[in-house]
Amino acid sequence: MHDTMALLELTEFPAISRKPLDTLQVNLGYKCNQRCLHCHVNAGPTRTEMMPAELIALIPEVLAARHIQTLDLTGGAPELHEQFRELVSAATNIGVKVIDRCNLTILFEPNQEGLAEFLAANKVEIVASLPCYSLKNVDAQRGEGVFDKSIAGLQLLNSLGYGMPDSGLVLNLVYNPQGASLPPNQQALEADYRRELRSHFDIEFNHLFALANMPIKRFGSTLVSKGEFKPYMDLLKSNFSEANLESLMCRNLVSVDWLGNLYDCDFNQQLDLPVPGKENRHLRDLLSVDIAGSEIAIADHCFGCTAGQGSSCGGAL
Repeated sequence: MHDTMALLELTEFPAISRKPLDTLQVNLGYKCNQRCLHCHVNAGPTRTEMMPAELIALIPEVLAARHIQTLDLTGGAPELHEQFRELVSAATNIGVKVIDRCNLTILFEPNQEGLAEFLAANKVEIVASLPCYSLKNVDAQRGEGVFDKSIAGLQLLNSLGYGMPDSGLVLNLVYNPQGASLPPNQQALEADYRRELRSHFDIEFNHLFALANMPIKRFGSTLVSKGEFKPYMDLLKSNFSEANLESLMCRNLVSVDWLGNLYDCDFNQQLDLPVPGKENRHLRDLLSVDIAGSEIAIADHCFGCTAGQGSSCGGAL
């Protein structure tokens, strides 16, 4: 696989700094029941990296110490961590909102019985990957049979109240382009998703997040192999919007890898680009250190978050 970091280090992206921290995004491990082309963490069924128990126990302490409002759990498939439910319960018990970045098919994996019901009982916000409302496009990007399982997962979540008015159970969907292009207008695409999923499958959801693909890891390597890396970077840079700088996710979020190391975002984590400073910060440091106002590590991939309508873990900016 091609390492794209050397192609991203020299950058003209403007310097940015942190605002007060309100979201702790934790990557619980790289094991996943799927292996998607656009996956920027190279997750898959053969990955073995998982956060150790002592770090899982530290997370609620950090949430309380820094008065963090949101715990954003990602992977891999975060639900495959054996302490996933324990961590969710601990966070919700101290009044922290939990987000689960769910691939939907995990709901039907062995040893995941009752997962959907558990998420609903704890009012976990679900951000579910569904790169298209078409079987052909989804299976092409994520593997044969993934679309049908994803639809079944959404229907199961709907049956529990997710995505329904006044239920308090939030279900958001995520779209990624299939190739080296920017995502279309999020509002228009959301209307298309809502129409197609409602008419064909009677599925409801709250919002659609349209995310740009980052030129790193598996997707970046594919771009290099196809000779599309530079044209894609030119596309991102030519669509740079300064207005998006104010709302970048790295301004209020810190990303934690499975070993507890801190990064300014999940993408920097995968590039091994730690938070700036004399030493690499660790999760335990947040018990006593306020990182508000600190410099954010940048490289050329940051143009992926600022191009066009913008892109973040919460969709268009």
